[in-house]
Order: sequence, then C-alpha cells, then structure tokens
Amino acid sequence: MDRDVSERRVVVGVDGSPSSYAALRWALRYAGLVGGVVEAVAVWELPGLYGWSGPAVDMDLDMEEARDRMRQELTDVLGADAAGSVRSHLVHGNATDVLLRAAEGAEALVVGSRGRGGFARALLGSVSQQVSQHATCPVVIVRAESG
Repeated sequence: MDRDVSERRVVVGVDGSPSSYAALRWALRYAGLVGGVVEAVAVWELPGLYGWSGPAVDMDLDMEEARDRMRQELTDVLGADAAGSVRSHLVHGNATDVLLRAAEGAEALVVGSRGRGGFARALLGSVSQQVSQHATCPVVIVRAESG
C-alpha cells in the first residue's frame, strides 16, 4: 500500500459485516469533512493452513475475482460514484496486523464494532478491540445501523 505522506488518509476495515458497512459509510463522510481519501482494506486468511490438518479452504483463491467482488461490495454499499473514489486493498494476513500497518500515519482508522465472526452478544469484536488498543492514530468504532 504505497502512500503519499502528505495526504489525509482514512483507513477502514471491510469484512462484509453490517457494522463494517456502517464504518465504510462513516469513513466516507469523515474523509469528506477533512479533505481526505478513504482506503478500504479487506483482509483474508487461510484458516487451518498452519495446523496439523490440511487447509480447510481452496488454496487457489482467485485474487482478480476477489478484487471484483470487493469493488462490487463497495458499489452496493456506497453507490457507484462514491465507490469510485475509494481506494480498495485486498491483503493476505492477520486482520489486526494488516489494519494496524495500513493505518500508520492515517488521519483515523475506522472499524465496525463486530465483524463476521465471534459472539453475537460481544460489545466489541476481537479485531476492533485489538486495533483500539494498539493503533498509532485515532480509532473510530462504528456500530451497525439499526432499523
């Protein structure tokens, strides 16, 4: 993720959850207020890859197809015009580590309160909790819009 250190970046974690969509919309509004750009970061891991058993997922992840799906997801959530202004990044690794690296020098890191995994009653997801404790920039945690 090459960066222009002079521009104001708002990094947002996107994982397909309702709260990540709310975070994406919040990040876009905030970037507009501060004259910044939005960088949407989606992270993928291969669960089971390093355990004693074989991988639980298809090793032949089609990166181009995944990027197309991410772009379509951004368009579905934000509309075509707004989605076109968002820089999207699909990164392999641990979600917390990737988001913390992406947010270095950013105006803010925006994440949803709960991601796709975890427990429904948890107030914060593990990633949002970890980035809130370790980020070097302000962190905004957005709840899913109810209604």
